[in-house]
Amino acid sequence: MMASTLGEIAELIHAKLHGDPECPIQGINTLHDAKKGELSFLSNRRYTRFLKTTKATAVILTADDLKSCPVYSLVTEDPYLGYARAAIHLYPSVRPTPAISQSAVINPETEIDETVSVGPNAVIGSNVIIGAGSRIGPGCVIGDDVRIGEDSILHANVTLVAGVTVGSRVIMHAGVVIGSDGFGLARDEGKWVKIPQIGSVRIGDDVEIGANTTIDCGALDDTVIGDGVKIDNQVQIGHNVHVGAHTAIAGCVGIAGSTIIGCRCMIGGAAGIGGHLEIVDDVIVTGMATVANSILKPGIYSSGIPVTDNKRWKRNVARFKHIDDIARRLNNIEKKLT
Repeated sequence: MMASTLGEIAELIHAKLHGDPECPIQGINTLHDAKKGELSFLSNRRYTRFLKTTKATAVILTADDLKSCPVYSLVTEDPYLGYARAAIHLYPSVRPTPAISQSAVINPETEIDETVSVGPNAVIGSNVIIGAGSRIGPGCVIGDDVRIGEDSILHANVTLVAGVTVGSRVIMHAGVVIGSDGFGLARDEGKWVKIPQIGSVRIGDDVEIGANTTIDCGALDDTVIGDGVKIDNQVQIGHNVHVGAHTAIAGCVGIAGSTIIGCRCMIGGAAGIGGHLEIVDDVIVTGMATVANSILKPGIYSSGIPVTDNKRWKRNVARFKHIDDIARRLNNIEKKLT
């Protein structure tokens, strides 16, 4: 962790400081648990009750909450973004000394910058290029003809299948698999014929991919993940999917093949998106939603039934079976009245 002052943090996050600019800050914590010397933030109204009793040295908040703050404050329009920038400043990532483990297996016909780190038991194929400052974690498997840009991080046991292209400053967490075969099958008299998946995967710059997420290679063209995309844990992305720049996808989402998702979209956890669909830019799909048709207009889209007590849920399910009949009867009544 890196110590700082309130003045330095205020300038960094573009906040108006109400307090001593020379006051030292040595960490970040929640409003409820923060102690002297720590910075906190208020961005969710559910935690407003903790503001008046916080022991933090200073709080990042909006002007609306300034009067209720008993300690120093940093006023900004977006406290959560301010917290993120302050955290990056106070907890910078530590770059290890470049080294290649003796147990790593590296094909001699590969190009690895001298500043790259390769962990134990990693396997790197032929004709691979890895850019300056990148880190390959223990147990990673990198197939032939893979390209990895500068300052990218592959945590333990990441697999990049042959031909995958990865941009710069990409982070892949443990267990990620990029470029495995897509689910391409054809029916032949009740049996399945596997279709060769001859495309690959292209991942842009500044992408982060969560643990155990899988992204399939394209059947013909490549699967494409745009710049700045953020993908959570245990997400499945099918073959030939295109995800636009700066879209965020939460955990356990499933995206079927050949779907195009626009830029700056937000896909909630456990949503299911059908294949061969289009979702335009700036769409929010809330958690547990099922997308069975294209979304051609920006906005917020939801489906599914929120959790309720079991007795009410059973009654609602029973009534759903009669919706069509009720609709017909209502239509007949309206016709008679008019």
